[in-house]
Amino acid sequence: MSHNHLKIAILSRNRALYSTRRLIEAIENRGHKPLILDHLKCDIVIERDKPGIIYQGDELTNIDAVIPRIGASVTFYGASVVRQFEMMNIPTAVESQALVRSRDKLRSLQILATANVGMPKTVFTNYSKEVDKIIESVGGAPLIVKLLEGTQGYGVVLAPTKKAAESMIEAFHSMKARVIVQEFIAEARGADIRAFVIGNKVVGAMKRQGKEGEFRSNLHQGGSGRLIKLSKTEREMAIRAAKAMNLNIAGVDMLQSSRGPLILEVNSSPGLEGIEKATKTDIAEKIVKYVEKLVEKKNNSSKKRKKVLRDV
Repeated sequence: MSHNHLKIAILSRNRALYSTRRLIEAIENRGHKPLILDHLKCDIVIERDKPGIIYQGDELTNIDAVIPRIGASVTFYGASVVRQFEMMNIPTAVESQALVRSRDKLRSLQILATANVGMPKTVFTNYSKEVDKIIESVGGAPLIVKLLEGTQGYGVVLAPTKKAAESMIEAFHSMKARVIVQEFIAEARGADIRAFVIGNKVVGAMKRQGKEGEFRSNLHQGGSGRLIKLSKTEREMAIRAAKAMNLNIAGVDMLQSSRGPLILEVNSSPGLEGIEKATKTDIAEKIVKYVEKLVEKKNNSSKKRKKVLRDV
């Protein structure tokens, strides 16, 4: 293995975050050098045949790989920075295109629907007046209403009755808020599963249970996560969902339903804290090992190219 001492950039706006701290540790433990870059402070230099990035006045050089940790609110600029690294031929743990796609909830659901994975019935509407039809098409109340812009479990509401569902959808529409309406999976009992996928392997999974009376299970909302062993079907579906979204590192959220696992969403910057604590696994190290493989793959293919040129 010739990847001793890589310079690995972590794109993160806050080095104090658990996930960023753990990645720094893992990079150092593997004998590499971490570099923390705030993607909003990266200036993109666009020049023919010589794409570059300037960071706090200096041109970035000799970076071997990039691990993006990009928050939803800065997806657009963050993805442009990742794309610039790609143009500089630097391997990245998450590709810019996949990052952008994963942040568009509607587009994600459309992609997943063609990937042969189970999903809750979902309707997206453009402020349609046909509220009855919408409710009917997801199997009636109770149902879930989700804000398309919401993250971390905010903007997810359970409508217990048809009347509640109607007034909720109408209220969101009158605020010009875009929502998706989704079938409620009662048998999941307010719990979901987060499977952490790296490459084409599930490296850890946890079951997140919402607080009493809370059906949203995001850890940000005070839910608790515990280790779970996935069934073969759940594992395969998590990997298939990540692949469909073209994400090499992903948190795949799913529900256990009477018709098998149903995919809720695929997260492109999954947090490490919940999953590492629940699974007692060093996920950060697995991410760094995966990045080493990316660098090795790139080096091998450029060696091959050079050999081909020599042999011509």
